[in-house]
Amino acid sequence: MKNIINTGSAPAAIGPYSQGVAYGDLVFTSGQLPLDPVTMAFPEGGVQEQTRQSLLNLKAVLEKSGASLDSVLKTTCFLARMEDFAAFNAIYSEFFGATGAPARSCIQAGKLPKDALVEIEAIAWIKK
Repeated sequence: MKNIINTGSAPAAIGPYSQGVAYGDLVFTSGQLPLDPVTMAFPEGGVQEQTRQSLLNLKAVLEKSGASLDSVLKTTCFLARMEDFAAFNAIYSEFFGATGAPARSCIQAGKLPKDALVEIEAIAWIKK
């Protein structure tokens, strides 16, 4: 049965979608923008600050579902500029480590919602 994931610890959806959906032992998150869940504004700075906020939002949605960053199987990462790839990776590795990280796709998007520099979605399993 499908279970809609919703938490106030991540930004509210800015469109007709759920923060995440759990089905069986899997959870699928929507792309997490780097919006502060309280102010709905981007953090000051650049791609590293935005990457950190996106990952904190992703973590909040996963934890609400019963999953965690440790149970992420796959991420899809969208960058506004591929020139930010190294700076993005520096923060991403703080959350997932350099070894044993989930499978990942990382692409440059033509434009992200609200002109974000990064957006991250994940598929994870719910630990029972």
